[in-house]
Amino acid sequence: MLKGIGASPGIAIGKALVVEADEIVITKKDGINIENELKKLSDAVEVSRSEITKVKEKVRIELGEEESEIFAAHLLVLDDPEFIGEVENKIKNESLNAEYALDEVTNMFVSIFESMDNEYMKERAADIKDVSRRVVRHVLGIKVIDLSALEDDVILVAHDLTPSDTATMDKKKVLGFLTDIGGKTSHTAIMSRTLEISAIVGLSDATSKIKDNDFIVFDGTTGEAFINPDNDKIEEYKMKKEAYEEDKKSLELLKGKKSITLDGKQVELAGNIGTPNDLEGLIKNDAEGVGLYRTEFLYMNSDSFPDEDMQFEAYKKVLEGMNNKPVVIRTLDIGGDKKLDYFEFEEEMNPFLGYRAIRMCLDRTDIFKTQLRALYRASIYGKLRIMFPMISSNEELLRAKEICEEVKHELKNEGISYSDEVEIGMMIEVPAAAIISDILAKNVDFFSIGTNDLIQYTCAVDRMNQKISYLYNQFNPSVLRLIKLVIDNAHAEGIWVGMCGESAGDLNMIPILLGLGLDEFSMSPISILRARRLINSVRESDMKNLSEEILKMTTAKDIEEYMTSFTENNK
Repeated sequence: MLKGIGASPGIAIGKALVVEADEIVITKKDGINIENELKKLSDAVEVSRSEITKVKEKVRIELGEEESEIFAAHLLVLDDPEFIGEVENKIKNESLNAEYALDEVTNMFVSIFESMDNEYMKERAADIKDVSRRVVRHVLGIKVIDLSALEDDVILVAHDLTPSDTATMDKKKVLGFLTDIGGKTSHTAIMSRTLEISAIVGLSDATSKIKDNDFIVFDGTTGEAFINPDNDKIEEYKMKKEAYEEDKKSLELLKGKKSITLDGKQVELAGNIGTPNDLEGLIKNDAEGVGLYRTEFLYMNSDSFPDEDMQFEAYKKVLEGMNNKPVVIRTLDIGGDKKLDYFEFEEEMNPFLGYRAIRMCLDRTDIFKTQLRALYRASIYGKLRIMFPMISSNEELLRAKEICEEVKHELKNEGISYSDEVEIGMMIEVPAAAIISDILAKNVDFFSIGTNDLIQYTCAVDRMNQKISYLYNQFNPSVLRLIKLVIDNAHAEGIWVGMCGESAGDLNMIPILLGLGLDEFSMSPISILRARRLINSVRESDMKNLSEEILKMTTAKDIEEYMTSFTENNK
């Protein structure tokens, strides 16, 4: 048995597919056989061509001709005689091993393309890098797993899954995730809940203990996983899976109901999404809106900055899909652990405290304005709310709003329609913003508390660091006091407050947040109906008393134990 952190509920039963770490070390080798190296290169190119052709056709059938064009570009790279021919020449003339020659030629071509003035040619650098990585893996005999073209149902086992892994994989074929690292708010955990895929993170040694095709059963709530269990354990987990599915069916009865306490306090239960394709999960779980649309995945799934029209279509799709329910779209939140292949971030000592999110957007107003133009153009198709991430000062907020006004002025002059009813809000995820929330509340229509980062920054703890994960705790009295401060300051200025961090969907946190006066809870779609069941079973007046008692407690441990007991007794 392996024990980790239950990150996404549900029971998974199936065969393992181990995804190896992506780091490839390329070294120059002496005394090579030129003919052997040329053959290794030739074989690797042929296998890569076959793989890319299959992926291109799969994407064309499932997503359309336009989306498959990126793979057509990859095939062009492989078929370019100058590219592969230059690698062959280096092997022959300089007696280089195939992978080293390929790496040298790739770096040369990438440098040439990235220095060009033509945007289209600059974009080709990303294609060259991607294709080269694939060929190098085959040259070195490293297993290449294309998560977008899985043939069988699998449980993915990885050290960690990158945002691009989860964005491109075939979701219908993935039964669950098991990762060595991560916590409840890691990317893998958040995406597994959004995709409604069972997951356990923080297992430490899953990739060393589990092999391809091992039979796995696991519980995404308890964090327990079993490798090649006996028949009794398999039967036990089949029964647990049935019970879990039965409970899900009982939640169906809550669809169409209001999210309202026994004494009449109504709140909004919204969902967090990463792409327009996630709307299906929101609608299926009866979300009352989108509380967080993470637009960075639109950028991460592209091989260049998405243009205005591409963004407009994505935002329009979400707004129309929600049928005039409110949609909070967060502006670009890139940097930290979210990088782009086609944009070079400078090396920073502390990237999470560095050039990211609104800081990057206020510096690169060309990128920011493109997104804002697309957002305002899409605003006529639904109830749009625009939200800025990582605000830490009033100056940043005012400048971001100023740029919004500039964009609206430009659109008006061009005769392009947009809605005048767009609400402007900001995330409270930096302690500085929470402390001056009385000032900031005068300049926005709403706050949304991002607890994932607020906890991290308030407690000075890296949420991905397993050794100090015990310090990353939503029940820390300092975090709860900041949440209360933000809600009180917002309500004093007559604006509403939501929460889009993972705490919003935690059944042990919801009673406290209700008592503190939170207006909107935005969570993974899979959590919405369970949250509604809880809210429908309590009184707001009782929750106010409960939150007052909680705020008197002095340790996170006491609060967590108290709330765990409370939730158990109120099932």
